[in-house]
Amino acid sequence: METTRSPLKVKGAQSNGSKQLLALMKWALWTATLLFVTFFAGSLNLYLRFSGEVAGLMANSVDISAQKFSYQQLKGLPEPVQLYFRHVLSPGQSYISSVHLTHSGLFKSDLKKGWMTISGDEYFSAKRPGFVWKGKTAMFTARDMFINGKGRLVVSLFSLFKIQDSYGEKYNRGELMRWLGESVCFPTNLLPSQNLKWFPIGAHSARLEYNYLGISINYMVIFNSRHEIVEMSAMRSMGEGPRQKWVNRLSDYELHDGIRIPTVLEAGWQINGRYYPYARFTIKEIDYNTSI
Repeated sequence: METTRSPLKVKGAQSNGSKQLLALMKWALWTATLLFVTFFAGSLNLYLRFSGEVAGLMANSVDISAQKFSYQQLKGLPEPVQLYFRHVLSPGQSYISSVHLTHSGLFKSDLKKGWMTISGDEYFSAKRPGFVWKGKTAMFTARDMFINGKGRLVVSLFSLFKIQDSYGEKYNRGELMRWLGESVCFPTNLLPSQNLKWFPIGAHSARLEYNYLGISINYMVIFNSRHEIVEMSAMRSMGEGPRQKWVNRLSDYELHDGIRIPTVLEAGWQINGRYYPYARFTIKEIDYNTSI
């Protein structure tokens, strides 16, 4: 009797196992679908927010491309500054109104952590200071910006969960500093104006002062023997903490549309005499005075 019943028992066990496997597969498929939809919705939301911020930035920009650079504008400037502009710009160069660039690179989310790869997409307006940057790593997406005189940093984990949304006076100043420091990528923005002044320091250095909406920024600027800006430093709030020396290092100058710009930009903090880099970007593409 046992030998006639055992096949029935095995068949029943197989049937139950198949049902469990089918249920498990359905659950896995449902979970994967839910995760995909959630991730897609988060990515779409970030894309729409970034696109809206860029549109707002460009709507506030002013076309100054009719203005032309001439050597006459360099009279009275410190000698290393004059040599810099003669090196990176040609007479008749149109002023740059807007910029779009993409970059690859490395980034540290904390000075004590290791490097991670990052890709970035950034837009600038020149006449009215402003920029919007989106940086993406395997773990998070960050949006850094200065629009209508306001700075802001937003970080989202896996494009889904907002883990930081910082703004206020420290970020207004800090993001304006970033805009000014990255103006080496569109150097007509560094020519003297009502808001921007250069002051002599030494044979290979000068002080850059910029004033906007009650915010005053002073950069120490270092030039190399090829008359290129290789370092810019200023005091900047380190997150929510006190001000520290913030350093931008610039290298690998190349010609783009007749303008000589650095293609490798590094940022770091100098604390107690020691330099700690946290961002190293390499420009992949850059376009001037183009509409979006």
